[in-house]
Amino acid sequence: MFKRLAVLALVTIFAATTLQSDTPVRITITGSDTLVRLGQRWAEEFMKRHDDVIIQVSGGGSGRGIASLLNGTTDICEASRPFHEEEYELAKERGIDVFEVAVALDGIAVFVHNSNPIETITLTDLRDIYTGYITNWSEIGGPDEPIILYSRENNSGTFMYFREKVLDDEDFDPRTQSLPGTAAVVNAVSQDPNGIGYGGIAYGESIRHLMVAYTADDEPVDPTFESISEGTYPISRPLFWYTNGKPNGMIKELVNWVLSEEGQTIARETDYVPLHPEDAQANLITD
Repeated sequence: MFKRLAVLALVTIFAATTLQSDTPVRITITGSDTLVRLGQRWAEEFMKRHDDVIIQVSGGGSGRGIASLLNGTTDICEASRPFHEEEYELAKERGIDVFEVAVALDGIAVFVHNSNPIETITLTDLRDIYTGYITNWSEIGGPDEPIILYSRENNSGTFMYFREKVLDDEDFDPRTQSLPGTAAVVNAVSQDPNGIGYGGIAYGESIRHLMVAYTADDEPVDPTFESISEGTYPISRPLFWYTNGKPNGMIKELVNWVLSEEGQTIARETDYVPLHPEDAQANLITD
């Protein structure tokens, strides 16, 4: 009788272990619309290498990703801007230990319609356009046509970074049309000869990127992999993943794979700018 019970106990333990090992690890990634394409590509490639992992990636903006991390409803927040001080304070109040890792680089490109003759723009003119001081293309050497403004929504990290770095924290002109995602901005500008918009360089089809100069006395720079990587393009920035605490387990493995040569090559193939190899190496989770 005792032997039979022992065998049954062993079978039960084996069955429970087998059931546990067949349960996939689920990872949620939420946030930046700038990063969502790359996040999806990384997820697809990582899952090909790990049959026991399911990764769900969704956008909605950096603000949504940060809120999801603070609410405990996502494992990884994708953000195209750093956390703000008040967000760190809120995280502390909620017992969230915010861990930041840069996973790629990006430049904010300035989009115009293919028919627009303007080739370059200064940060000063760009600020004056989006704050309403310049309202006609003729004021910066273009046709005598009104400038139609397209922007990201205010929960976007790209929106916040653009307002801080380009607009010097001034408000956008009330005429600015806010759109949900860079793809929507690109689509609007591609259909509007008088339109102007901005967004990550990975979204550059069917429109043109303007070369950008700090001032009229500076050399304008094209938003290329090289200029963004070297920091010579005026509107360059890192892109981040955030987690609650230092990653461990499968999330740690995912982060380290993203920072590996293979993961960074995928970033470049997806039209994002990879980190410098030494920076990627320094960002690896080692313990």
